[in-house]
Amino acid sequence: MRYLTFALAKGRLAKKSMELFEQIGITCVEMQDPATRKLIFVNEELKLRFFLAKAPDVPTYVEYGAADVGIVGKDTILEEGRRMYEVLDLGYGKCRMCVCGPEPARELLKHQELIRVATKYPHIAKDYFYNRKHQTVEIIKLNGSIELAPIVGLSEVIVDIVETGSTLKENGLKVLEEVCPLSARMVVRQGCRERIFGIMDKVRRRKHENRSFGPGVQRGAAGAAFEEESESVWRIPERGG
Repeated sequence: MRYLTFALAKGRLAKKSMELFEQIGITCVEMQDPATRKLIFVNEELKLRFFLAKAPDVPTYVEYGAADVGIVGKDTILEEGRRMYEVLDLGYGKCRMCVCGPEPARELLKHQELIRVATKYPHIAKDYFYNRKHQTVEIIKLNGSIELAPIVGLSEVIVDIVETGSTLKENGLKVLEEVCPLSARMVVRQGCRERIFGIMDKVRRRKHENRSFGPGVQRGAAGAAFEEESESVWRIPERGG
């Protein structure tokens, strides 16, 4: 039997995911050593392999078959737009993708004026403004502190992840519009079915038994088609030019 390989987004999602896996009987002792320099962690008994990757790389590993299963945030799935199945909403890592800025910027959004938008997520921002709001904007890609952009006049608003909103409040910014809710999701590669069914069922059953992981490990719309062995492939819509 070949190994079933999991790619986990580094950080809090990986830690929470391993806690969930342990509750359904999937463990990996090698990952519990904080001093380890190993890149691949193996459970020989269950024929499972795990590795940690930066969040934006997880969908790439899954799409190209280097990993069978990935656990990553919905924000990364939307931004990367890879060909894969999104099968479960794991219900933790919850936050929101929002349009934020100073209060006066609300009128600019309401009247669909040409504005500049700073973000780490240009594809999500473009889809929201062009396809949902039908508002023409100039999108500026940043990698650092996004909240700085409207404060120094680089942009009128930002598109970014909001958890508590405390950073926004401390800097005189507000949530002006919500783009979409976010949480940790399980994704799988095309052609990977039978061995995943058992894990998906155990996760859902555990979710009903233990509410500590938040309200709702749920099957996504793509997960329903996946379980019915549909031939259609779940994906993010093709991006415009």
